[in-house]
Amino acid sequence: MSEYDVVVLGAGPGGYVAAIRASQLGFKTAIVDKQWLGGVCLNVGCIPSKALLKNADVAYMLRNKSKEFGFSFEKLEMDYSVAVKRSRQVSNRLTKGVGFLMKKNNIDVFMGEGKLLSKNKISIAAADGTVQELISRNIILATGAHSIQIPGIEVDGKKVVSYTEAILQETLPESVVIIGAGAIGVEFATIWNGYGSKVTIVEMLPRLVPLEDEEIGTELGKAFKKSGIEILTGHKVQKVDSTDTGVRVTVSGENGERIIEAQQVLMAIGFKPNTKGIGLEDIGVKVDARGFVEIDDKMATNVSGIWAIGDVTGKLLLAHVASAQAVICAENIANVETATLDYRMMPRATYCHPQVASFGLTEAQAKEEGYDVKVGRFPFQANGKSLGMGESGGFIKLITDAKYGEILGAHLIGLEVSELLPELTLAHNMELTVEEISRNVHAHPTLSEVIMEAAHDAAGHSIQI
Repeated sequence: MSEYDVVVLGAGPGGYVAAIRASQLGFKTAIVDKQWLGGVCLNVGCIPSKALLKNADVAYMLRNKSKEFGFSFEKLEMDYSVAVKRSRQVSNRLTKGVGFLMKKNNIDVFMGEGKLLSKNKISIAAADGTVQELISRNIILATGAHSIQIPGIEVDGKKVVSYTEAILQETLPESVVIIGAGAIGVEFATIWNGYGSKVTIVEMLPRLVPLEDEEIGTELGKAFKKSGIEILTGHKVQKVDSTDTGVRVTVSGENGERIIEAQQVLMAIGFKPNTKGIGLEDIGVKVDARGFVEIDDKMATNVSGIWAIGDVTGKLLLAHVASAQAVICAENIANVETATLDYRMMPRATYCHPQVASFGLTEAQAKEEGYDVKVGRFPFQANGKSLGMGESGGFIKLITDAKYGEILGAHLIGLEVSELLPELTLAHNMELTVEEISRNVHAHPTLSEVIMEAAHDAAGHSIQI
């Protein structure tokens, strides 16, 4: 029986980063995963979806903007299967990289289904039926989460799919109903719409990306409708029936019921933690009402020696948050200087078209908390770089405290806004004000100038508009 200082259960962006940092800190470390290195993100999530989104962006441009850019062709042929194969190549390259990092950092890798036997012992059941046990002074839970299903609607992997089947299938659906308008829903809407599929989004809440600032959801809705995506917000799915050609989806809204015929349905309504069958209840690890593992600021659970990071904690289900938690967790195990996370101020990005990015408080939240709110805005239609690139929709919205100019949040929608977010989160973390951002000279022409101009606006001296 092998003994370790740290064993990590789960090899996603939280798990493998935790293992690396633990090894760097001098711990004998092992990592366990039942399926793959890199987790959902690298294999069937964040990474392959971005490759598909790039293909969709090119496809949409050729289909809808070729004349604007001076291109013409007799017949446009698009092979969606090639896009999927390219996304698999991108994914495979990164997962192989994770394997290399494990070897580089002397981390032992065990492939199999892990289960806690005690707070210091874990069993691993491999695919060939063999079982082995590891002993460790510390165990880090990084088991992630899985997609939720609507009761009574079966995800069969063909007519009704989750993100896993959707990202792997090489056939483009001619028509699709997407249930849920969060990140997964709007990203797949962008992919399939780019290739010309008829896309309908059904969302129970009043707008797309409902956790974002209200104006962002409204603006994204306008952009999607302009692209030909049908949006049914404020609608609930009643049932999904199989037909000879696909599915029949019954939805209800304020105007009554409606039936939508489509070839396929994507279920994208949220996630549940992967906590079943891993032995938490046997050793007394506390979970909340939703089933997520409870942790403190150090990533420690209520059981000494058991830690948890990533989606399984339910703090903020994003890969980069899991990786940040991972580093902090390992450093707390080592009892070295580290940081604490403010989850409300973590960056969030959705890679639909146009992109959505944000952090911190929405305008409504800031007002609810009693701040004297000053909003700075700037539209991309007044930005030279975005005009030159043919993508002038969207805006940036800075939420600030009127008294001190403190940045309380930022909400962006437009071309590549996910790349603009780090300047703002760094400014917040360093306690910079909008006045200081406005004085920071930004290269011209760049998309980042919208940040400077919005800061000028928030500071009371708008320049370009």
